[in-house]
This record gives sequence, C-alpha cells and structure tokens, in this order.
Amino acid sequence: MELKGKAAIVTGGAVRLGRALAVALAEAGVDVCVHYGRSADAARETVAEIERLGPRAVAVQADLADPAVAARRVVTRAVAELGRIDVLVNSAAIFEPGTLAGTTEQQWDRHFAINLKAPFFLAQAFVAALGPQSRGHIVNVADWRGLRHPPGHAAYTLAKSGLIAMTRLLAVELAPRVQVNAIAPGLILPPAGADAAFLAQLAQAVPLRRPGSPADVVAALLYLLRSDFVTGDVLEVTGGQG
Repeated sequence: MELKGKAAIVTGGAVRLGRALAVALAEAGVDVCVHYGRSADAARETVAEIERLGPRAVAVQADLADPAVAARRVVTRAVAELGRIDVLVNSAAIFEPGTLAGTTEQQWDRHFAINLKAPFFLAQAFVAALGPQSRGHIVNVADWRGLRHPPGHAAYTLAKSGLIAMTRLLAVELAPRVQVNAIAPGLILPPAGADAAFLAQLAQAVPLRRPGSPADVVAALLYLLRSDFVTGDVLEVTGGQG
C-alpha cells in the first residue's frame, strides 16, 4: 500500500507505543484518528504533533470496555472527520498481573473486553466503512506472551493469544480486499511505574541482551502496511526472546 494520502485509526494512539505508531504514520503522510480512553491531554498533544507534520488528525474518546459502542463511535468519527479510513491499528490494551488463583472475574472480563473484543468489533466496523472498491489493512498489536504463554499475566496472555487467532481467522475471511497481520513485541517499554533500569535487567534474558524500542515496532508496522503479499502473519519484535 502506498501510505501517503491514506487515513488510519490507531487505538490507544495518545500514549506510549500507540503514540509512536500514530506519529510514524503521520510522518509517512497518513491522516490519523487518535483514539484514547482517559488520556485527553496526551491525545491533544499527539494530534498537534501530527498536524505539525502536515497530515490531518482527530482525537476520539471511547471506552473500549464497552467494545461494540466504542467501535462504532471511533470508526464513525474517523470517517466523518477524515473522509476515509484505510488502516486500522489495534494498539490499545491493558496489562495486569494475575495467576490462576489470583485472577478475578472482573479482571478477566476487562482484559477480554479491551484486548480482544474491542479489536474484533473495531475490525467489523472498519470493514463495513471501507468503500466497495477499497483495499485496507488491519494490524493488531499482540504480544510475545500470546505465542509463548509464560505464567504471571493469565487474562492478558489469553486475550493476546485470542488476538493472534483472530488475526489469522480474519486474514482468510477478509482476503483479498483486507490484509490482516499482527505484531508481537517483546521488551519494548517498561511497564507503568517501572523505569529503564528495570527493563534493562529483564533484557538479560533476551538473546540480544538489550530491550527494543518503539522504533523497532514502527518499522514492523510500516513493513506490514507497505507489503501487498503479507497477510495472516505475526511479526515478532522480541530480540529473540522465547
């Protein structure tokens, strides 16, 4: 896909990795709908940064804990403000620890609503909004845990595993008009409340002995979007972590 002149939705696009993805798309000439949940100030800053780069941008608030309603709101606003939508990047997620014994039903429901159900209904609304002759891309930001299944974040890991399965299912169902892929990052950013030193310590278990950066995930996203022959794949950005 030639990116210049296209339009994209990036969920969770106001902060952290989502913001890096949204800004990178803008640098490639893409208009961007920045979805956010609670980070209104950060969303406004991200929109201003995108507009300084030249493309158009709009911030749309929606609570992905109410997935179907949020999906309709985000896609409807994106089309109304940007005139078209060609790309959906499902980046928004929550990440909480939990074992079998310690995971509550509330945690389970929240993780599956935001990390799996919302991407599904966003994909549904996105495809419905595509023009009849238009081609599109969906990129789901998964996680290496969704492929390796280490213990410690049960609801999160299972929801991300479901997101990977959804990627492969939709790639077949929506071909050839829509390409659907996933990125499975490893150590990229420290979790909330931790610092770079914490990330560096964890990186000793990574074969490359260092964490990655949002730029590594950006490169993966741009590769997937520019490819016309990759679909149903999961691109791991892990430094060899297994």
